[in-house]
Amino acid sequence: MSSRREQIEAMLTDEPQDIFLRYSLAMELKKENRHEDSLGLLRELMAGDPPHVPSSFMAGQQLAGLQRIDEARDVLRQGIDAARRQGDEHAAGEMSDFLNSLSNFGEQSV
Repeated sequence: MSSRREQIEAMLTDEPQDIFLRYSLAMELKKENRHEDSLGLLRELMAGDPPHVPSSFMAGQQLAGLQRIDEARDVLRQGIDAARRQGDEHAAGEMSDFLNSLSNFGEQSV
């Protein structure tokens, strides 16, 4: 029996640009502790037109979990801007709350 990641990868061969499948693969890679691969996929989705807002939030959380706080802050700020441009105030608010929670890390203020 193939793993969930393998199943998603197989589906991506037929639909390589499917955003949901690419996002799902990034989440599976995170579960496997393949963080750089996961973050790479999330960054690709964030660079899309339009940017995939959930990828910004997940990348920010993943980076924070890896103690890469400055990178997390940058990604979250970009995600907040993208969410606002797309009229998604809910996502912008959630990312803002998470960004503010990172003010306890390091010396840089948010």
